[in-house]
Amino acid sequence: MNDAPLSASSAARCLNGFERFALKSVWPGYIGFLLALIYAVFVRFYEAAAGIIGGFGEPADPHRMSMASYVAGVLIMLCGFILLGLVRPWGRVIPGWVPLAGGRKIPRLMFLVPTLVCAAFLIAHGITGIVTKALFLAGAVPIELEGWVVVDMHSLALWDLVFYEPWFLMMGVLAGLTAAHYAMASGVSQYAFRRGTVLYVLFVLLLSTLFTASIVFDFAHAISF
Repeated sequence: MNDAPLSASSAARCLNGFERFALKSVWPGYIGFLLALIYAVFVRFYEAAAGIIGGFGEPADPHRMSMASYVAGVLIMLCGFILLGLVRPWGRVIPGWVPLAGGRKIPRLMFLVPTLVCAAFLIAHGITGIVTKALFLAGAVPIELEGWVVVDMHSLALWDLVFYEPWFLMMGVLAGLTAAHYAMASGVSQYAFRRGTVLYVLFVLLLSTLFTASIVFDFAHAISF
């Protein structure tokens, strides 16, 4: 009668610290959802409605810039709901009230793969932005932006460094932790989880390095010549 509890206890003892944390922690999904919702509504939707993109200059095509902010806001909200689904029961099993498909198990990779891909790019975006904007403000590298008639690059870089890029980095980490919880809770094998975690961290570091190098060394400009 005690075989199952003993087995579960034994399995729990085999988990390392990160695996135990990932299995128990649902808060990254909830915080990620709230941050996505707040950012989409009070930054992206506000900028799009007001026609003011950060207030750092004059875009060449304000309408296009506003539409881009709307689209970004919708996508960010969608990402937030996906994070919420990864820590809620309806993220694993289709609710019973859904016609025809109710009660069916949702394929694990359907949410896991997109979340991991988005998390990698969010983290790489944040790391790249923080490093390059800090280098720009220190006078170490130049940064040029297209699509603006007039832009205050110093103020824009400072805004990015203090708010915009840290948000990307934080959202990426929260998305990655939420994906880790979902993987552990949905039954991914310990071997696959550990190997996948190592490969994923290496991939994120490589992606961040490539993004940063492309801006610091201006690959696009170099290729054009």
